[in-house]
Amino acid sequence: MSETWYFIDSGVQSPVFNMAMDEVLLDWHSRDLIPPVLRFYTWEPAALSLGHFQKTTGRINVQAAKEKGIDIVRRPTGGLAVLHDQELTYSMIISEKHEKMSPSIIETYRVLSQGILEGYRKLGISAELAVPNTPIGKSGTAVCFEESSWYELEIDGKKAAGSAQTRQKGVVLQHGSIPMEIDIDTLYDLFVFPNEKVKNKAKTAFTKKAVTINQILGRKTTIDEIKNAFTEGIKKGLNIDLTTYEPNNQMLKEVEELMQSKYANEDYTFQR
Repeated sequence: MSETWYFIDSGVQSPVFNMAMDEVLLDWHSRDLIPPVLRFYTWEPAALSLGHFQKTTGRINVQAAKEKGIDIVRRPTGGLAVLHDQELTYSMIISEKHEKMSPSIIETYRVLSQGILEGYRKLGISAELAVPNTPIGKSGTAVCFEESSWYELEIDGKKAAGSAQTRQKGVVLQHGSIPMEIDIDTLYDLFVFPNEKVKNKAKTAFTKKAVTINQILGRKTTIDEIKNAFTEGIKKGLNIDLTTYEPNNQMLKEVEELMQSKYANEDYTFQR
């Protein structure tokens, strides 16, 4: 028998709203005010999201981001920097005590990523869950899509989706980026390199490490097509039903307060 989760399609939102909403949903679920949640969202303006523990000094080209009109936010989850632009972003919020969850972070990734895997299959794409053969985070890169973590999505050995996770208040929050397109030139302008030669070498190598939905399908997709595929895929992969939920005024008030106090605060964003 399948379980029913709330489904929120936030549509196009600001980067600080997106991060604050995920955190508020985690808090509400921890207080048993809402069941598990699947949320979809996109970004306006485009943004570079930093992993919670990621360093910015000497790694992120903040001036280039400003010149390109790209916001910078710090996620509540770990991992490396992600450029959120032409993509669908998802978040899943579920109790650590849920019968599907495990004390193992890696096993939790495997379970939740099964829904993302099925989403790719709904698009006719043969994806696989990554099992890295090298230690994660040891490459020295600041760019998320340059290396796959356990049970992230790969297509023909190339990273296709990036996910990150945190556990707070007894709740698992996993969110991730499902890119339709990646502007490699813009992406690499947002990082600091010793010189142009090193930068260009990294860009060339990136094309062998990452792939997007449009590249695989050989055509332009629409955000609605992607949403539909991953809605059905997550329902199948997690064996759940979804019921649409509209955040109420109290929830939106808490999101607004958290946006201002935390995610729009440069002291928080550039703390490292």
